[in-house]
Amino acid sequence: MPKDAKEYFTISAVARRFDIHPQTLRVYEREGLLAPKRSEGNARLYTRVDIDRLQMILNLTREMGVNLAGVEVILRMKKQIHDLEQEKEKLLRSFIEEGNDKKRGKALVRMRTGKLCKKE
Repeated sequence: MPKDAKEYFTISAVARRFDIHPQTLRVYEREGLLAPKRSEGNARLYTRVDIDRLQMILNLTREMGVNLAGVEVILRMKKQIHDLEQEKEKLLRSFIEEGNDKKRGKALVRMRTGKLCKKE
């Protein structure tokens, strides 16, 4: 199997593994909590990412008593945090590159227009 090939699981395999009814997985999909891929025959195919997300959903609902609306909010906030962390990393890399440019005599200067550009 190629390194980038994905491993997929059927709805029945996932339901059996987590001791839930397949209809529960369909509800999670309908509520937008899961988004499995589809086969050519339209069968649901779950990836490892879907499995990890399902584990989080089940932990929130079973262990912490969170309802599906709460799960949706938590998952959305988790994604927002992830996106913000990615943006922070991007900005940090930009500042590091800017610092390296300054060391090489290529500092950023503010033009009369207010825009920043590299001083050559």
